[in-house]
This record gives sequence, C-alpha cells and structure tokens, in this order.
Amino acid sequence: MERERFFIHDRGFYRTLFPLLLTVALQNLVAYSVNMADNLMLGNYSQNALSGAAIVNQVFFLVQSIAGGIGEGLVVLSSQYWGQRRPGPIRTLTGIALKLGALFGAAVFAVCALLPAGLLRLFSADGAIVAEGMAYMDILKWSFPLFIFTTVLMSVLRSVETVRISFYVSVLSLAVNVGVNFTLIYGRLGFPELGVRGAAVGTLLARALELAAVLVYLLRHDKKLLLFSENFLKPDAELRRDYAKVELPVMLSHFLWAVSVPMQTAILGHLSSDAIAANSVATTFYQYLKVIVQADSAACAVMIGAAVGRGDLREVRQAGRTLSVLSVSIGAVLGLALLLLRIPLLRLYRLTPEALALADSLLAVMSAVMVGMSYQMPVSMGVIRGAGDARFTMYMNIISTWAIVMPLSFLSAFVWRWSVVAVVAVIQSDQLFKGIPVFLHFCRYNWIKKLTR
Repeated sequence: MERERFFIHDRGFYRTLFPLLLTVALQNLVAYSVNMADNLMLGNYSQNALSGAAIVNQVFFLVQSIAGGIGEGLVVLSSQYWGQRRPGPIRTLTGIALKLGALFGAAVFAVCALLPAGLLRLFSADGAIVAEGMAYMDILKWSFPLFIFTTVLMSVLRSVETVRISFYVSVLSLAVNVGVNFTLIYGRLGFPELGVRGAAVGTLLARALELAAVLVYLLRHDKKLLLFSENFLKPDAELRRDYAKVELPVMLSHFLWAVSVPMQTAILGHLSSDAIAANSVATTFYQYLKVIVQADSAACAVMIGAAVGRGDLREVRQAGRTLSVLSVSIGAVLGLALLLLRIPLLRLYRLTPEALALADSLLAVMSAVMVGMSYQMPVSMGVIRGAGDARFTMYMNIISTWAIVMPLSFLSAFVWRWSVVAVVAVIQSDQLFKGIPVFLHFCRYNWIKKLTR
C-alpha cells in the first residue's frame, strides 16, 4: 500500500486554493477599508470623533461576528454539498440562513435604537466620547441588517467558489464611502461639515450599495447557485435541523467571543482616554492584517468542506496538513510586517504624544500575537470546523475566553493595576496558547465528519 504523503500533491488543489485565498483576502482588505476610512478620516478630524466611532465599532464588531457566524455555518454545509455538485440543498440552506440573519438584524437594531446611551457607556465613561458615539450610531444602526444579509449571500457564493464578485462589490463600497466621507466629514465641495455623522452616512450608503450589487449579480449573472430559480425560502425541516446542528455551536462560539471583545475594549476605555485612542489605532492596523488570516480561514473551510463532500479521507488529511503549514507561514510574514510598519503607519494620526507612544507599544505586542492567531484560527475555524467538527472550536473558545482570559483581564486592569501594555498582552494571550489544543486535536483526525444527506 502506498504511503500517505504529508502534503497534498494535486495541482488542481493549489490552482483552486491560491486564487480563492487571494481573492477573498483582497475582498476582506477592501471591505475592512470601509471602516478604516472612517477611522483614518475621523482620526485626522478630532480625537473625540475617532474615539466615539471606535466605541460604536465595538457594537458593529458584534454585528460582524453574528453575520460571520451565520455565514460560516452556511459554508460548512454548503461546501460539502458543492463538493458533490448539488446546488439544490444549498439554495434552501441559504434561505434558512437569511431568515436567521433577519431575526438577529432586527434584534440588534432594536437595542441600538432603544438603549443607545446605556450601550455606549459600557465602553467609555467620557461624556464627550459617548456624545460623538451616539451621533455616529444614530445613522450607522440602519446599516447593520444590510450588512448581515450581504455577508450571508457572499458566504454562500464563496462556498460554491464564486469570490470575484465579493471583491468588486467591496471596491465599489470603499469608493463610495471614501467619497462621501471626504465631502461630509470635513464639509468639502459645498457640502455641510457633519463630522462623525458624515462618516456614518458614508458607511450606510456603502452598505446599501453592497447588498444591491450582490442581488443584481445573483439575479443576472450567477450560473452556479441559481438562487432565484426556485423558492429558496420554502421550509425544509431536515435541512433546518442539519443547519442548526452546525450553526448553534458556531453561533455560540462567535457570540461569546464577540461579546468578550467589546468588554475587553471597555476595560481599556476605563483606564484612560489615551488608552482607548491608542487601542483603537493599534487594533485598526492589527485588524487590517487579521482580515488576511480570516480569508485564509474562509479558504480552508471551502477547500476542506469540498474534500469531505467528495469522500476521499486521504485527500482531507493531506489538505489539512498543507493548509496548517501554509497558515503559520502566512502568520510569520504578517507579524513581521506589522512590527516593521508600525512607526510610519502611526504618522497618519493626530494623537497626543502619550497616545502615540502607547499605540506603538501595543502594535509591537500585536505583531507577536499575529503569528499565533494565524495558526490557530485557520486550523480551528477553517480546517477543523470546515470538516464538520463545530463543537471543538466552541468549547475551546468558551474555556479560553471566559474561564482564562476575561478573569485575568479584569484582575490585571483593576486589581493588580498593570500597565495598559501588559493588560493588552493578557487580553490577546489566548491567540497564542489556543494553538496547543488546536494542534493536539488536529493530529487525531477525528474532526472529519460528513454532514450531507
């Protein structure tokens, strides 16, 4: 019997993987640049406007995580069906995911509309920052349901290996956002100076155009999914149960992690005004590179899911090993880039000298964190979960975040009173130590689970 090779040698695998990874990475980079444009332009406008938008973006991060969780659960199942070239169940699963997205979108919008001040005071006690945040969220909350729908539709397109449309849509969104920001934040070209509200208008228009463009593509150009060729919203009890089995652990994992991140930001926000501004700047650039890791995770999920759907277990194991080595290599490059580029990047901001120095130190910490995250996230959320094992990632995130990181974060900030840099190191530490259980679980290969009927 031929010995199983460590890496996969099928050229077709790489011809599918690298264009998928590159296109999703570019799409994620451009999509994140919509928020980045607000961050940079408001950072050049005033520190309070920047901080106000930053605390609202903690709410958006929750929305983004919910949307991502719904989409990732859809990808896990849909990619296995696509490996069998069966688009029918994928259409029905898309309808199930969209209905779930509508439910969550309405809930988040209601909370933002009814309790805006109380929500934002969780992240900062500074009245001026909260006032700017309320002005920003008053408009931005309308974009949350739109973003969820767009994310779900882009996710299902990705599961059938259609990714270029997502990139084009994100470029359009960025262009609109930057253009509107330029005119409305600063009051250029005869438009009124709206400050933080102008940034919110730009983001809302960008999100609306994203959804419209994806719907036009699905209606007129898509040849794989053919979403509107049947009533994709029709009920299907069996597929709904299948989706629920995958989605519940995925959503719980995303939700608990998403709640923990704003809480960690709130810890820093109650330390000093410089801390929230410095963390906002440092996190912006860290997140900018993190979207590449997220693209890697997305590509891993699609590749592994399709392999599981085809039923070749040797191919799944080889693909998993190949993707894990590739992921840690990507992390080393990203960590080094963040470390080397932090000083020129910080020159783009008008902050106090103390906030700039603090942001520089935080970026140095995050460059090391980037390497660990680039291994554990694609392997746990891409390979392992993409192969059908959603519970492992859920349990790992619950234990690491809520039993270890959150208690230590509160203690280091408010009991031991460590420095801001040390507190951030504690907050981000799970991105390093989670690599150990991920590696041990990966080596067992009991995460390969066929989910299709």
